[in-house]
Amino acid sequence: MRLVFCGTPQFAVPSLRTLLDVGFDIPLVVSQPDRPSGRGMQIVPTPVKQLALERGVEVMQPEKIKNNADFRARLEQLAPEAIVVVAYGRIIPQWMIELPPLGNINGHASLLPKYRGAAPIQWAIASGEAVTGVTTMKIDAGLDTGDMLLKREIPILPEDTAVTLAPKLAELTAQLLIETLPALKSGRITPQKQDDSQATLAPILKKEDGQIDFSRTATNIWYRLRGFQPWPGAYTTFRGKKLNVISGAPFKPSSGLSGVVPGELHIDNNQLLVVCGQHTALDLLELQPEGKKKMSARDFLNGYRPQTGEKLGA
Repeated sequence: MRLVFCGTPQFAVPSLRTLLDVGFDIPLVVSQPDRPSGRGMQIVPTPVKQLALERGVEVMQPEKIKNNADFRARLEQLAPEAIVVVAYGRIIPQWMIELPPLGNINGHASLLPKYRGAAPIQWAIASGEAVTGVTTMKIDAGLDTGDMLLKREIPILPEDTAVTLAPKLAELTAQLLIETLPALKSGRITPQKQDDSQATLAPILKKEDGQIDFSRTATNIWYRLRGFQPWPGAYTTFRGKKLNVISGAPFKPSSGLSGVVPGELHIDNNQLLVVCGQHTALDLLELQPEGKKKMSARDFLNGYRPQTGEKLGA
């Protein structure tokens, strides 16, 4: 089965690797252009490009694809049965959707129609979901609105962050693709329309999404703290300077905190608590003051001597 594979970041690597390993014919990999990265801002190949080059597969990295005659001609020449798209990062134009007989097959990291958009893993955790998963679908002109093919679920564990959950979903996407493609070709899958009324959006994250709003409950803040790793993270201010909250957990019991203003610190037996909405409290476990290294709450208490009643985010 001849495929063209489109993908860019590390998330897409297991899918490409697995498709090659099980014997799909992939004469071309398409990835976004290489970008500067790291402190030295050196040009670094995308993770998908690196794997393709290791496997001796041709790579194209067009800056634009909608009206790119050379790119279109190459795809038409290859005549793939399907185009597989995993975290490519480009809107697929109509000509490309119509090119292969089996369509453009996307591996999307959510249980559609939930969490359509650029950051489904992050928003699933930040919204407090207990379960997530991946969906294979046929790409159409909308934003993750195409007909669904197969789904697989996995639990979101209490210790999961976006950093730990993404590799699990990447492997699950790879396995689901190698089930989906032959079943679709043989007619064993009936594509299903999405129920648009059940859709939720997972928009691209902005820096301000990481700013902690202590009027939210401690549990809600904890979800967002885990979901928005590694970026934009979770941050507030302390004594006029930025304070990153690396990890924390809802504090139980939170008795004795009723009536205290959200954002106020409460030092309790060497625990650093911050009051949150609805009389809840977050146990701050690891912090990073502006210009400093990450430190435990105990080291923060010893170094900064915060007092009960001091406020975060003031």
